[in-house]
Amino acid sequence: MKQKEILLFGATGQIGRNLIRKLSKNNYKIIAVTRNIHKAGYILKTQANPGYLELVELNNFEINKIEELMKRASICINLIGILFEKKKNDFNLIHSDLPALLSKKANEFKLEKFIHLSALGIEKANDSKYALSKLDGEKRIKENFNKHIIIKPSIIYSIDDNFSTKFMSLLSALPMMPLYYNGKTKFSPIHVSDIVEIIFNMIKYPGENLVLECMGPEEMTFKKIIQNILISIDKKRILFPMPYVLAKLSAKFFQLLPNPLLTEDQLTLLKYDNCKSGNYKNNFDLGYIPKKKFGEEINKYSFNWKSGGQFNVKLQDKLK
Repeated sequence: MKQKEILLFGATGQIGRNLIRKLSKNNYKIIAVTRNIHKAGYILKTQANPGYLELVELNNFEINKIEELMKRASICINLIGILFEKKKNDFNLIHSDLPALLSKKANEFKLEKFIHLSALGIEKANDSKYALSKLDGEKRIKENFNKHIIIKPSIIYSIDDNFSTKFMSLLSALPMMPLYYNGKTKFSPIHVSDIVEIIFNMIKYPGENLVLECMGPEEMTFKKIIQNILISIDKKRILFPMPYVLAKLSAKFFQLLPNPLLTEDQLTLLKYDNCKSGNYKNNFDLGYIPKKKFGEEINKYSFNWKSGGQFNVKLQDKLK
């Protein structure tokens, strides 16, 4: 039987790197697409067994090159997404136009499956450009290719993330932390290893036209997440509800930074709970039960933000 080749877009992110390891260990060959092969190569080449990973550089939407890659692939997985726009219309290009193009080509070249990573809790966020672009991408995929699986995860965290580690850094440096919308927005954080396991299982999933919401085992408010992180890094900080007017002003300032701490669109999105909607099947319905809990997992890598780091006295006591 011919070895399946997985065409992977978004290989350099935390999900992509973990997925490459999972796929190569299970005898899948991966064609990983990256914008800069020299920048990403040294990271990605260590993620797979020899002979199982091929790196391909692709700039912009090079249709001829995408078609050549589609001809070779059995399944296409798209993990590409952005949290803020560096240029106007970036959200639509990345979250809508690219998935539309890939799903159309997947249909044209008769791939077995097109797996696309979207986001949880965006259906009601009709005042967020991020959410609207993600929803439009989902809509166009459904129109283009019947054999699609759209995965909608809550916040994904790990030692490689840009979520828990960012807040660990902020909470280590700042004496207080603002709580937007009183910290009441709900999330269902899922560990990267759990979402990778779900994506891997979707490769063999017999169904199609599937939209799958993915959550971790806990439902937590934003305030509870921050409190868990504070416990993990052994810090005490003042948590205060920030009025919306001040939050919006701070977002206007932060979004001017090269790597914004918060944008106006992200502030808007924070109004909406990031939990299961009940409109689609979820990972629990299909028997994929994540067991990794947020507080326990972040504790495994939070020592870098504790006083004394790896030489922290409490940490050393636990290791004895």
